Amino acid sequence: MSFSPSKRTKALASLAIGLLSLTGCTNASQTSGGAAPGSTGFDPASVARDDALAASVPEAIRSKGTLTVGADTTYAPAESLGGADGQTPVGYNVDFAKAIGATLGLKVRVQTSEFTGILPALGAKYDLGISSFTINAERLKAVNMVSYFNAGTLWAVQKGNPKNFSVDDICGKTVGVQTGTTQEDPDVSGRSKACTDAGKPGVNVVTLKTQTDVTTRLVNGSIDAMAADSPIIGYALSQTGGKLEALGDVYAAAPQGIAVAKSDTALSELMKNVMNKLISNGTYGKILDTWSNTKGAVTKSEVNPAVGN
Repeated sequence: MSFSPSKRTKALASLAIGLLSLTGCTNASQTSGGAAPGSTGFDPASVARDDALAASVPEAIRSKGTLTVGADTTYAPAESLGGADGQTPVGYNVDFAKAIGATLGLKVRVQTSEFTGILPALGAKYDLGISSFTINAERLKAVNMVSYFNAGTLWAVQKGNPKNFSVDDICGKTVGVQTGTTQEDPDVSGRSKACTDAGKPGVNVVTLKTQTDVTTRLVNGSIDAMAADSPIIGYALSQTGGKLEALGDVYAAAPQGIAVAKSDTALSELMKNVMNKLISNGTYGKILDTWSNTKGAVTKSEVNPAVGN
């Protein structure tokens, strides 16, 4: 995924580079057991075209024959860089994009972007933003959001919690979050304000452009804890050679959405219909199962669902 991917760390080559010397892990697109997630043989690009849905593709997209998707590919297992060259977009969100393209008879081009640069570029540079965007009131003012997944917030600390960090007492602590995420604001920023309102030291919030860098900081001990979307924390734990552990339970579960330009209501409705088709025909479940994230599954996709702040 609030103002975040809520979301997002990458199983990237950059994670591998940043953590290799610390953990002895293999390429970041791999699990701790050495098998790459998503390598079960299911190819989302093989999904059959739906002629009725394809007929609703806007002319501007149909004429170029390609669906261009913006993604911050640093948020594994949702979207990251991997493959044989370490530069190929992979993840369950990438597979959703491929399945959407196949259903509509379109090629799919997933382009790496900084997370905060995707939404402003919708309609101009990108047709869709599929990058673990939590749906919240602020985002709904700027873009249309098509719900397709649920994720909450989870915290992580170094193995054994050597700094005795507690989520209930973070005043004066150093916490890492990805820039633009709901974990940055309103979660940790709100906790910090509560600290200062009570006359205590605020939280030293370390905001970094990629979740990969946040994870690396936690592994080397330069921050006390980190907060991110629950699937991202789970993946980070599997990639850091036992250096990290989850702290507490998942909370603030919320829907994530495919982002579409606010003016493009037709494309938004089409994305809803395609996602519901993928849910009903089993493709959706296969993709999440491939990436071991079935707990985030939804039973229905909606355009701009009602959400809290």
